[in-house]
Amino acid sequence: MIEWTDSFDRLTAGPADDSNPGGIPGFIDWEQWEALIRLKGITIERAAGTTHPKYADIVYPIDYGFVNGTDSADGEEMDLFKGTADNGLIAAIFTEDRRKGDLEAKLIFDCTPQEIYLINGFINFAPDLMRGRLLMRSPMKSLWKKVHD
Repeated sequence: MIEWTDSFDRLTAGPADDSNPGGIPGFIDWEQWEALIRLKGITIERAAGTTHPKYADIVYPIDYGFVNGTDSADGEEMDLFKGTADNGLIAAIFTEDRRKGDLEAKLIFDCTPQEIYLINGFINFAPDLMRGRLLMRSPMKSLWKKVHD
């Protein structure tokens, strides 16, 4: 088993709140990123059900790609999970990838509450290789309420 140092501690931006009961793992400028997504568009490079190009045992449960014309911590475009809802940028997940040795954010766009849980489970499925902490734009219970209204 891999020993973890708590790399997320250096990302922590604040204490728990209604949207993030586990604490706030980082900062996202929601309006800026949402505007960039709408302006520059996104590219889906791994559709739901496809395998990772380097790790054949990893199957993406939801569309995965990036925001066109952007840069992120790993020098690539900003990663993004794209769901089936029409609710915009609703969350992000801060990840630590043991294979690459990096920390980065991945945006969660147009996702239902079920898809947010799916993404969180996907990222945290093999915590010896990768783990993540979810940052919600608004409380999960408000997203569930919208689904049932």
